Amino acid sequence: MGKTFKLAVAGLERELTVCRISDDLSIAAFVLFGDVTLTVAAARELLKRAPAHDILITAEAKGIPLVHEMARQNGESTYIVARKGVKLYMKDVFSVELQSITTQRRQTLCVDTQEAAKMDGKRVLIIDDVVSTGESLRAVEKLVKEAGGIIAGKMAVLAEGDAKYRDDIIFLEYLPLLNSDGTPKE
Repeated sequence: MGKTFKLAVAGLERELTVCRISDDLSIAAFVLFGDVTLTVAAARELLKRAPAHDILITAEAKGIPLVHEMARQNGESTYIVARKGVKLYMKDVFSVELQSITTQRRQTLCVDTQEAAKMDGKRVLIIDDVVSTGESLRAVEKLVKEAGGIIAGKMAVLAEGDAKYRDDIIFLEYLPLLNSDGTPKE
C-alpha cells in the first residue's frame, strides 16, 4: 500500500491515497464515489451552512453523489449536472472549457436549454467535492450566468491548497497540498 493522508471531515476520518502530481507536489485523493456514509455526512453538514437557493448544480462527475444527497436531504426534486460532453438528448447546448488539477487534458462542461431553463432567474447553488484551482467552479459559474441564473453561493467539502483563503466558497475542511513524501506543504 502506498502513502496515505489522514483527514477528518463531517465527523468522520478517512485515509486518503497520496497521488504524485510532480516531483515536488502530491495531493491526497478525496473520492466520495462509493462512500455512502461520508457522502451523507458531508451533505448534511454543507446543508447546515447553505445559503437560500432554488436549485443545485455540480460538474460531472465526482460531485454527483454529493449534489444528489444534498437535494435528497433538502427535499429538492431536481438538480443539474454540467456534463463533460454533449449527449444525444441535449438540444441547443452551450459549453465552457476548463483545466482541472486532477485531469491531464482540457475538459468541456455543458448544459442544454432544458437545464438552462431550470436556472433562468433562479438562485443556483454550485456544489463541488474539492476546490483547488477553482477552474471547475469558474466554468460552472459561467454556465449558470449564461443560463440567466443567479449565483446563490459556492460550496465544497474541501478547500485544497490556497483555496482555503478564498472568501467566496463555503467549505467544511482544509486539505493541504503535499510534498512528495506525503507531508503537508508549509
